[in-house]
Amino acid sequence: MFGFRHIPLLLAACLAGAPAAHAADAGAIHQRILTLDTHLDTPMNFARPGWDMMDEHSVQSDMSEVDYPRMVKGGLDGGFFAIFIPQGPRTPEGFALALNAALKREAEIRDMVARHHDVFELAFRADDAERIVKSGKRVVFQSMENSYPLGKDISLLKRFYDLGVRMVGPVHFTNNDLADSATDPKGPEWHGLSPLGKQLVAEANRLGIILDASHASDETFDQMLALSTTPIVLSHSSARAVFNHPRNIDDARMEKLAAAGGVIQINSYSDYLIDTPPNLAREQAMRALNRRYGPFQGLGGEKLKSYMAERHAIESQYPIPRASVDDLMAHILHAIRLVGVDHVGIGLDWDGGGGVTGMEDVAGIPEITRRLLAAGYSEQDLAKIWGGNILRVMRVVEAKASRP
Repeated sequence: MFGFRHIPLLLAACLAGAPAAHAADAGAIHQRILTLDTHLDTPMNFARPGWDMMDEHSVQSDMSEVDYPRMVKGGLDGGFFAIFIPQGPRTPEGFALALNAALKREAEIRDMVARHHDVFELAFRADDAERIVKSGKRVVFQSMENSYPLGKDISLLKRFYDLGVRMVGPVHFTNNDLADSATDPKGPEWHGLSPLGKQLVAEANRLGIILDASHASDETFDQMLALSTTPIVLSHSSARAVFNHPRNIDDARMEKLAAAGGVIQINSYSDYLIDTPPNLAREQAMRALNRRYGPFQGLGGEKLKSYMAERHAIESQYPIPRASVDDLMAHILHAIRLVGVDHVGIGLDWDGGGGVTGMEDVAGIPEITRRLLAAGYSEQDLAKIWGGNILRVMRVVEAKASRP
């Protein structure tokens, strides 16, 4: 029991030290819970000259947002590492190139894990995640963003399943042979899923692969939700009620997603969080820069330093609005208030355009935990949001699979 003489000291501690104590509590909670991000585009960096997952990089030096040291700093236990191939020609030649590129990217993921097997491990089932984290390693699930590499052969999905892919999205920025995109300037081609896209839904259900409707048009989302025998997810999307963008989901659809047992994983891509008007001069300068240097992923050493210096100069000359952590939290909190903590998660689109002012890379993600706790959510709530919800969906998908 404290004596009277301690009361002024206790009051001073409560008034002056409470925020620090709260931050410490938030940090401890963040470290205790299983944290997974459902959309990491980091594999696109694995083949970059001189780039290594075990080195600490920075957004300023090479634009990368995830590596092992920053995962440790940010307390991210792992997530879904994306096999992403941009949409290209819908021709036999285009499909063959895309398939080869996707298989190469998958091999790069496996190679990264093999080289750093002391701190990373491939995961294939929901139950693997907790086991891997308890062993002191980071969890590497695999996903496919844009099913363009499948071409017109849905049987190829089994090949990727056998390699470890456990989440698949049919489409990206533009329509393809499977589905309509939310952002194709030409508008709808199929008014949702194509006949081939409907086969993709059935095959993913059969194999036990989570269906991801991020980037899909509203009609595509509706049909994926109606046709799938298991819950679907949005691996990196945000709330249209907070910012009206076609890549975001409206409240009615978010409620239908939740009613079917699905989860929306909130994105941190600035263009989807706030209004970022076009800046033609900036776009022209960036195109000219990229023409001079070629593909960014092929740059290293002094060429990379030179490229980054010129890029920063363009960004300074032609600034554009950038979302803040407040903007990100507005989307997260809206989704939680609408559909509850059982149907919201985190998919920040790191290395694919994600990141906001105040949370520039994966090292900054404890801020989300701190703010959710300050908003009144419990450790149990955060455990669901940060990993529990996506693993619940994964377990349902696994249980309903009928693969031979």
